[in-house]
Amino acid sequence: MATSAIQHKPKTLADISLPLGLLFLRVCAALLLLHIHGLPKLLNWSAELQRIEDPFGLGATLTLAMAVFAEVICPVLLLLGVFARLACLPVLAVLAIALLVVHPEWTLEQAQFAWLFTVLYAGLAITGPGAWVIKTPAFFAKRSLA
Repeated sequence: MATSAIQHKPKTLADISLPLGLLFLRVCAALLLLHIHGLPKLLNWSAELQRIEDPFGLGATLTLAMAVFAEVICPVLLLLGVFARLACLPVLAVLAIALLVVHPEWTLEQAQFAWLFTVLYAGLAITGPGAWVIKTPAFFAKRSLA
């Protein structure tokens, strides 16, 4: 017997407003980061290697690879709702480094886009992805010790 991916059938608009709101935030945050930062870095790898900031002296290749992980892989995981809270952490780390280390001179107005991303990803890290997600792969599913 096949079971539905959604275990709970909504009865009222109030029952779907929270999952729908979290889905909307999750999808918008992921697609914005992918479109504006992640995919351009990935598709223009060579050019990005020449201009990426390397505040910790790790080398341009490693720094860019970590940025692409945070701005491509993590948004895809968030979009699917798989390891969503965990996927928000590298994004928040990149944002913190950008705001506090790479561009500390930015005013609030200059950094408003980064702060909005920070609010979105921190909120999703706190709330989680909501009810409407792709199931976590069985290998990573919680197992009982019994």
